Amino acid sequence: MTRTEGAALMAARTVIRAAALVALIVPWIVADSAAVAGDMSVGAPPVQIIRVAASDSSSRAVTLGVSKSVVIDLPADIKDVLVADPKIANAVVRSSRRAYIIGIAVGQTNVFFFDASGRQIAGFDIAVTRDLNGIRQAIKDVIPDSDVTVQGIGQGIILSGTVANDAESQQAYDIAVRLLNDSSANTVGSGSKIVNAIVVRGRDQVMLKVTVAEVERDLVKQLGINLSGSLGYGTAVVNFNNTNPFSAYGQSLSGSSITGGWQNLSASLQAMEQAGVIHTLAEPNLTAISGETATFVAGGQFPVLNGYSCSATSSTPGAPVTCQPSISFKNFGVSLNFTPVVLSGGRISLKVMTEVSDLSSSNSLTIPEPGTSATATIPSIRTRRADTTVEIPSGGSLAMAGMIQDSTRHNINGFPGLMELPILGPLFKSNDYINQRTELMILVTPYIVRAVAEKDLSRPDDGFADPSDPAQVLLGNFNRIYGVGGKTDPPADNYYGKYGFILD
Repeated sequence: MTRTEGAALMAARTVIRAAALVALIVPWIVADSAAVAGDMSVGAPPVQIIRVAASDSSSRAVTLGVSKSVVIDLPADIKDVLVADPKIANAVVRSSRRAYIIGIAVGQTNVFFFDASGRQIAGFDIAVTRDLNGIRQAIKDVIPDSDVTVQGIGQGIILSGTVANDAESQQAYDIAVRLLNDSSANTVGSGSKIVNAIVVRGRDQVMLKVTVAEVERDLVKQLGINLSGSLGYGTAVVNFNNTNPFSAYGQSLSGSSITGGWQNLSASLQAMEQAGVIHTLAEPNLTAISGETATFVAGGQFPVLNGYSCSATSSTPGAPVTCQPSISFKNFGVSLNFTPVVLSGGRISLKVMTEVSDLSSSNSLTIPEPGTSATATIPSIRTRRADTTVEIPSGGSLAMAGMIQDSTRHNINGFPGLMELPILGPLFKSNDYINQRTELMILVTPYIVRAVAEKDLSRPDDGFADPSDPAQVLLGNFNRIYGVGGKTDPPADNYYGKYGFILD
C-alpha cells in the first residue's frame, strides 16, 4: 500500500467516526429541546430559586440583662449587621471580627452578621430580661444551702431548683416578689409574674398527737310544794289549785312526791336532787406531709327531721293524707384538722383546729307529727372548738387549757304575793336550781417522723386469744393470752416508772 492510499484510508475512517458521533449527539439534543419546549409555555417567566440566607433556626440563644452587654468574636470579617428591633438590643462593631451586643429594654430580638459576599457569619436570638443578679444573690445569702435558679422571661421570672422544705420555697418566692416589685414602678403586684417551680427534696412528714380531755359536772336541785283545796264561809266557797312548774330544767326530775292533807286542804311536796359527772377522752393521731392538711373525725351522725311532705292518697275529696318525713344527718363527735409546715432547725409551724361536740337535751325541739298525736324530738348539739396557729419544735407540746364553762340557772315559780310571806311563802312556790361546770383541755404534740418497718410495730391485739369454753364458763376468763408471746415482763422490784401497752 502506497503512502497516498494510506492517507486516504485514514481520512475515510475519520469521517466515519465523526458521522457516528453526530448521529449519537443530535437525537439527544433534539429530544431535550423538545422536552424543554413542551414544559415551558409561551411567555412564562424563567424559574427562580428562593433561598433563606439567615433565620432563627441557625441562631444561638443569648440572654442579657437590661444595660448589660456581651462581646462576640466572629470567624470572618464583618461587612453587614442586621438588628431586628434596635429598641430591644443594639450591636456595635468594634473591629472587623469583634462586635458588642448591648441590652436596652426588656424584650426579644435577633442579630445577624454577614460577610462581604452576603453569606451569614453568625446569628443570635437575643432575650433581654431584668437584671436578676440581685435576686439570685439575695436568695443565696438568705438560703445558703439551697440550689435555686432564677430565669427571666419577658416581664416575669421562673424560680426552679431544689430546697430543703416548704418554708425555704416560700421564702425564696417572697424575696423574688419583693425585689421584683422594688425594681421598677411598673411591676407593682408582680406576684402573678413569678412562677414558683422549686422542688422540695425529701418533704418531711409530721405526726400530730392530740389529747382531748373534758370533765363535766351537772347538779340539779328541785324543791316545790303544790297546794289544792277549798275554803268556805257559809254558802261562799273558794276552790284553789296551785301547781308550780320547774321551768329551769323544763320538768320535774321524777314523778314521786309526798302528799298530805288536812280537812279540805291537800299538799304535794316535791324535793329532788341530781348530780352527774361526764368524762370525755379522745387521743387521735394523724400524719401528714409538710404543707398538706389532714382531717380526722371520731363520732357519728344523728338524724334531724326537716319537715313532712304530705299528699292525698287519691283525688277523691276527703281522701286520707299520708305524710313522709324529710330527714338529714348531722355530724357530732371529736374532729381534728391540722396543717403542718416544717421550718428550718426542726421547728414546725402548726395550724390546728379541733372540735368536740355531743348531743344535748337542752334547747331540743319537739315537732308534732301531722295527723297523729305523736311528736318527734330533735336534740341540740353542744360544741367546743379551738382554732390556733403556733410554732413549736418537734416533740414539744401545746396545751390549750383553761376552757372552763360554768353555767348556773335558778328559777323560782309561785303564787304572787303569797310566795313572799316570811314563813308560809315556801308553801306557794317552787325552787329550781341547775349548775353545769365543764372544763376542756387539749394537748397537741407534733413530731417529725420517718417511715418504719412493719416488724417494728405492734398492735393492741397482738397475742390475743379467746378463752376456751370451760375457762369462760367456770372461771369467767375473757381471754386466754394477751401480750406479745415470747417476751417476759421485767421484775417488778427493779422498774420504776410508767408501764402499759403504749410507752411514750
